[in-house]
Amino acid sequence: MENEGPSRTALTTAYARAYHQIADQPRILTDPLAARLLGVTAEELSEFGRPEADGPDSGGGLGLLRMGVSDRPRRLFFAARARFAEDRVAAAVAAGARQVVILGAGLDTFAYRNPHPGLRVFEVDHPATQAWKIERLTASGIDLPERLTFVPVDFETDTLATQLADAGFSRADPAVFVWLGVVFYLTPDAARSTLEYIAGQSERVEVIFDYLADTDEDRAQLRDRANRAAAVGEPWFSYFAPDGIAVQLRALGFTGIEDHAAADLIAGYLDGSTEFAGEPPRSLRPVRMLRASR
Repeated sequence: MENEGPSRTALTTAYARAYHQIADQPRILTDPLAARLLGVTAEELSEFGRPEADGPDSGGGLGLLRMGVSDRPRRLFFAARARFAEDRVAAAVAAGARQVVILGAGLDTFAYRNPHPGLRVFEVDHPATQAWKIERLTASGIDLPERLTFVPVDFETDTLATQLADAGFSRADPAVFVWLGVVFYLTPDAARSTLEYIAGQSERVEVIFDYLADTDEDRAQLRDRANRAAAVGEPWFSYFAPDGIAVQLRALGFTGIEDHAAADLIAGYLDGSTEFAGEPPRSLRPVRMLRASR
């Protein structure tokens, strides 16, 4: 994460979601605010979406951003994981939940499109990322909803439990935690500590997150991608075997567990499309989406 703004990962995800609005049909996620938040036009997005636009900088941060936008399978996954999370939030609200925590919110726009009256949204992120985002929200004319609370957390000096409590989050009420594009940047101990905190909710709780599956067939690809991420200052630390993460979650008291391969998740939103029939795209093979409830 840059000291003065969002990480390249957060920017890549936001650009990909914005480009999804103009490049992909059928659209998996409708997000009319992504481009406004970034301050980019459709023409500028189209430039980022052209694979041939990758130039000498393709090994650096700009190249990674372009790759995230122009790589259709990866772009569709960014849309699908957000759609899956928002669908699960809607189901939880229907069952009585009135608070959602977005961990590592980055440039997510759900809080500004929130269709659920009475749902309180807590956006948790590094103070510098939040400051940059608030500036962009103001500049783009996107209103700050009354039921949105920013929760700045610098994990070098703050604790999630303390900061959420100070922000008014209730440990005694049902809640949903959305945790996208974050787990692999944490150490296994840090990821487990966060899951332990979530599992400690007194009432119904659900967590939705994506992770990288450590398998023999994908280990070389993961190592290569991890090296590229580390080269731009955003190293990966955590990988899980699907069976292993399920065991951890059950030990914490989670009982309802769904674990989806990325390609399957996307296909479920494309109405039976055969786009990923056969072997999944290489960039998606290690990526999985998980929902756990207690």
